[in-house]
Amino acid sequence: MITSADADVFARCIHAHGVAVFPADTVYGLACDPDADAAVQRLYALKGRRPDKPAAVMFFSLDLALAALPELDRRTRAALERLLPGGVTVLLPNPSRRFPLACGPDPDTLGLRVPALPDPLAPLAAMRWPVLQSSANRTGEPAPRRRRTARNRVDGGRPARLRARGPLEHRACGSGG
Repeated sequence: MITSADADVFARCIHAHGVAVFPADTVYGLACDPDADAAVQRLYALKGRRPDKPAAVMFFSLDLALAALPELDRRTRAALERLLPGGVTVLLPNPSRRFPLACGPDPDTLGLRVPALPDPLAPLAAMRWPVLQSSANRTGEPAPRRRRTARNRVDGGRPARLRARGPLEHRACGSGG
């Protein structure tokens, strides 16, 4: 269970251009500010991921996602309202080239996530801005579904560990290299 205080620590870490480990609706994830180049580079380095591989941008509210992407047409919005929130990444046309650090070599396509937030994760809905997100594992390894696995999968550096009454232990936000 994540508390409001835990969600506040998560938000402060992202705002400070740190990298955080957090429990999402599907697997544990790494998150950072999608517009902070150094944070995105650090997240990719922690995963051992090539910088030309795209990542998803996660909003914690469908309304916020739709507001941030005003160029989406009515049909696309209607489809998103049927699919999200949920455990899927939707690839969208990105004619405004928003969130270029998440798009990799194809800035015209954006991966969008809006997680389902069951009661134990509900305080994350307080996040008012998006994060660049990827699973908390080294590239090519299985995605972690348990706290201990998430903590041990990512080598090098020390991402913040969002405490969720068991799922992760909080440490200072990992904003340095």
